[in-house]
Amino acid sequence: MNYLKSFVPWIGFAIVSTQADWRWSGVVGVLLAGGLLLVERGRGKAWDTLIIELSAVVFFALLSIYAFTDPASPLHDYVGASSDAWLALTAWGSVAIRRPFTLGIARTMAPPEVWDHPFFRRVNVIITSVWAASFTVSAVAGGLLLHFAPHATVALIVIKVLGFAVPVAFTVGYSRQARARAQRAASAE
Repeated sequence: MNYLKSFVPWIGFAIVSTQADWRWSGVVGVLLAGGLLLVERGRGKAWDTLIIELSAVVFFALLSIYAFTDPASPLHDYVGASSDAWLALTAWGSVAIRRPFTLGIARTMAPPEVWDHPFFRRVNVIITSVWAASFTVSAVAGGLLLHFAPHATVALIVIKVLGFAVPVAFTVGYSRQARARAQRAASAE
């Protein structure tokens, strides 16, 4: 579950964006993401394990600049959905360039001899794709809800929670299954 701390800036941002002026939610997000990135790099983490953190710094920096430049922008009503859309773009982009964002994280938990195995890579493509799909669904559902029922706060919270809980549960379960399958294959050899 090491990867969950990668989402702390996004969670902090979500909380602040519902409680305060949207301009400050971006600032809080960039400070949390930048701080987390510095701490993790200070601990010696490789860049490929910090894709979500890097993406967060870029998103929150851009959002902050935009929000302070145009505080009355209609984007402010959709900032929650736009953060999910950004995460979806990050995840789908990492799959598209054949470097799924979960791969670097998985390498910290797996022995080096499996890192280049096609099965290991395939498992990470699937896991990253589930994260990407979940972020995509959250972005679309959140955007529609914000458009048609902007005061449905509980529903928005449910969308956000499910957008993270579903891929977390999938990652945990699928990783276990994949490890067990790999161990069975290795012992059969």
